[in-house]
Amino acid sequence: MRLHPMHPAAWVLDQLGTDGWQVHTLLSFTRASTLALVSRDEAAPVVLKAGFGSNHVLAELDEKDRPAAYGFYWYAEMTPAERALAREDFRHEIAVARAATGAGHVVPLLEEGATDRFDWYTMPYCPGGSFRSWLTAPRDEKTTAAGLGILADVAAGLTHLHKRGMVHRDVYQENVLVHDGHGLITDLGAARLTTAARGPAGRGPEVHWPPEYASSYSTATPAADVFSLAVLVHRFACGDIPRHGTHRLDSAPAPLRPLLTGALAPDPRERPTMADLHDGLRQAAEPTSAPQPRRGH
Repeated sequence: MRLHPMHPAAWVLDQLGTDGWQVHTLLSFTRASTLALVSRDEAAPVVLKAGFGSNHVLAELDEKDRPAAYGFYWYAEMTPAERALAREDFRHEIAVARAATGAGHVVPLLEEGATDRFDWYTMPYCPGGSFRSWLTAPRDEKTTAAGLGILADVAAGLTHLHKRGMVHRDVYQENVLVHDGHGLITDLGAARLTTAARGPAGRGPEVHWPPEYASSYSTATPAADVFSLAVLVHRFACGDIPRHGTHRLDSAPAPLRPLLTGALAPDPRERPTMADLHDGLRQAAEPTSAPQPRRGH
């Protein structure tokens, strides 16, 4: 595909084409990265994520083009040191994705590489999109059970990450992909390894973030992912976000209500484990079946 020459992602796609990729479409262009649907030779299309976003653009444009770029998109001009740090962050994301390879219900890294100006990696294409559409689509008993099953898959994927010493730290509907009726967790850009602090001490607030991010984001534990997934479950099952410690759980399956109440506890030490949340979601999705053994997540 060909973008307008002034589009900030145009040269990224041109570079991919030079490197032998056929670019089918631009999927997204964000502050930090560019995602495109690409293929090479006769292989099936994959999603390529390049560590180049709007914050990098101005430094890459010719001096004569920079004035015209303002207003085309929103930009933040970065210093060379900031660009180097952004590249280091993206390389961390690749390393975490590589370490998560093989974890069930986690979108896998397929291939990775680098150009002079950005790094990239590929992952399978999931045409079913994200879980966002499930939050607003009409539903009946069958589709509700299917949605809870997708969220149970996500809990299984997060359990695998936790066992590997990883905390996702950004669980919400956009980072849940749906493929063949199953849920997959994606985007490990914010993830931290439990062996080291990462990021600022405090962040927030965001609707899906737990309260401890205000003071201990850099050392967030798996309990943070439990809270964020519980927010998403609450939004799906109850049609609203939990507000100020109050939860509208009447619409949620009865067996899930105490589990969600615990998972949304302000104190992370009081929350159930992700494996417990998985078992509750699986049972709610398949009420006639026995809870699944955790080793089979």
